[in-house]
Amino acid sequence: QVQLVESGGGLVQPGGSLRLSCAASGFTLDDYSIGWFRQAPGKEREGVSCISRSGGITYYVDAVKGRFAISKDNSKNTIYLQMNSLKPEDTAVYYCAADPALSCTIATFRTYWGQGTQVTVSS
Repeated sequence: QVQLVESGGGLVQPGGSLRLSCAASGFTLDDYSIGWFRQAPGKEREGVSCISRSGGITYYVDAVKGRFAISKDNSKNTIYLQMNSLKPEDTAVYYCAADPALSCTIATFRTYWGQGTQVTVSS
């Protein structure tokens, strides 16, 4: 059974940092691309970042380029999203999702989702 569990969210001041984790079970990261998404109140869900099965391809939405970094630890079967220089507009529920596509840039991420973790950036 494929499961994804996010953690690491919280309240942080503008300019601060958080590291989100996405712990995967029921599959290995070599077999799935992983994406991070976020949804703010009253807004549509948007893709934030993703990493391909091999780890060789990563993607970032323009709004987070240079501030966020996605990585994977195959030994822990966990994906991380390091978020630096956080802004109030980064406030959202962050979700990770898994897709078997080789490249995360063509993945549809339709089936496997975590429950989300809240990130609030406020002074």
